[in-house]
Order: sequence, then C-alpha cells, then structure tokens
Amino acid sequence: MPNSNQQQIQKYYLGCPIWANKDWQGNLFTPKAKPKDYLKQYSSVFNTVEASSTFYSLPSETMFIRWRSETPSHFRFNFKFPKHITHVHKLRGIKQELLFFLKRMELIQHKTGQLFIQLPPSFKGSDLKALKQFLELLPNDYTYCLEVRNMDFYREDKKEAQLNELLLERGINRALFDTEVLHRIQTDDAHVCNAQRKKPKMPRRLVATADAPFLRFCGYKEVEPNQAEWGFLVEQTLTWIKEGKVPYIFIHSPGEEFAPDIAEAFHKELKIAAEKVNIDIGNVPDFPGKLYEKQRPKQMRLFD
Repeated sequence: MPNSNQQQIQKYYLGCPIWANKDWQGNLFTPKAKPKDYLKQYSSVFNTVEASSTFYSLPSETMFIRWRSETPSHFRFNFKFPKHITHVHKLRGIKQELLFFLKRMELIQHKTGQLFIQLPPSFKGSDLKALKQFLELLPNDYTYCLEVRNMDFYREDKKEAQLNELLLERGINRALFDTEVLHRIQTDDAHVCNAQRKKPKMPRRLVATADAPFLRFCGYKEVEPNQAEWGFLVEQTLTWIKEGKVPYIFIHSPGEEFAPDIAEAFHKELKIAAEKVNIDIGNVPDFPGKLYEKQRPKQMRLFD
C-alpha cells in the first residue's frame, strides 16, 4: 500500500474498467495472487474503478461489505445502475427497483465515487422528458454521471443542448466514452476487432456538466501507440484540474491485458504537463507484481 501522498495519485481519479483480470498476474498483481487478492492489490495502485457488475445483477450485501473492507479510505467505486432500470424500462415505472438499488448502495456509500447511469442507444431525444422525471427521483446523497449513446445527443443541436442543460441544472456529470482512436485502427488482432464491435462509435465530446468529469478512453491495445494519440486527453484532464474539478479517467484497452500499464503511462505524461504549471498530481504506486519481482532475492531468480 502507498505510505505517503507522494506515492498516491492526487487531484483526480484514475483506474481501469475492471479490477479482476488473471492476465495481470506478475505485473499489476503478484505472480501467485488469487482472485480474492485482486481488489486489494488493484486498490493499492489505482484510486478508482468502474463497477459494471451491478448492471447485470446486484451483488449480495456480504459482497459489498467485503469490497468496502478490502479497499483504502481514498478508493472510489463507480457502480452502474441495473439494466432493468436503464435498458429494459428506460427509466420509466422503476421507483421500487430504484429504491432497492439505492438501499444496497448505502452499504458502500462512503466509497462510491459516482453512480453511473448508462442509457441504451435506443434512448433518444424524444425521451428527455422521461430522463428529467427520473433524475428528479434521485437523492442528493450521491454524485451521478450519465452516458447517452443515441446520435440525437451528438449533433450539436437543440437536443444535445437540452441534455447538457438538464445535467448542468442537476449537477450531473455527462459520462464520456472516447473511442475515436479505437475505431481508426486497422488490424486483424482479435482483441481489437472485438472491441471495435462492442464499443460505441460516437463523436468525441469533452464537455463537463458538473464538477467531476467522467471520461473513459479506449485506443490501442498496448502502451506505445497510445502515447502519440492522447495529447487531447492529457490537456483536457489538466484543464479540468486547473479549474478545480476532480476528473475520473478510466483507461480501457482491447482485451484489457495492458490497461494498467497504459493508465500508468498516461499518468506519467499528465504529471509532466502538470509540473509545468506547478501542480502536483502525485505518483502511481508500484504495481505489486513488479514490486515483488524487484524484492525477490537475486539467487532465487537464477533458479526460476
């Protein structure tokens, strides 16, 4: 675990879409880490994570209590609203389901960064009235972000303006998913092709409608090619920090194998830019897997 502010990420949140990936053993995780160790080791490095499991079904109370106990005080989960609310009923007639979801969230409220409302592509401009009515049901106990995937909200016209105005009025962050780089890649790599099929292809948006901008980035599978592409992301994140906002930045990667490494590299570039304007954003702590390898006795490595 990090033992000082200089060994923690400061002034913004940085993480991956998941915390459990066997491919991270020997890198983010120690070589012999078990699934029960993943969250603890992940949260010793990154200070936030997307938490999409709640989209499919609500984990048990015991699971929430366990997650709460395994993470440091500064760590933040971002739980997604259940698909029954957002995709099946499209925010209509869901009061009981909403109350049940929020009641379960109380178990981990103090470690919740944002509750993530992800709307389906079929939720269009004519549904804004339903969105407004739904938002009026939400208590002020949480910070929320909302993602739209219908082109009605990406035409820089009246519908997009109405959406942004509604979010501004309610203090809700517009969740942004930047996949422009991903969809420009020409390759036969199975992970990239799969990501291109599954990830939305939407115009780039870098708008902040509240104080905690929520931006997900997915580009190349590995670190190096992304470094030539994410200047806009470094610049925008730093701008938000300078404005006093607290951004949430999530690094996706096709297959997710290199997502932690890409996130670490992103932070290093952001740190260089931040230092030029005398802003300290701290450091990404050592990955437990890499730290384990450094600390192993040299004699043991000879006989691997």
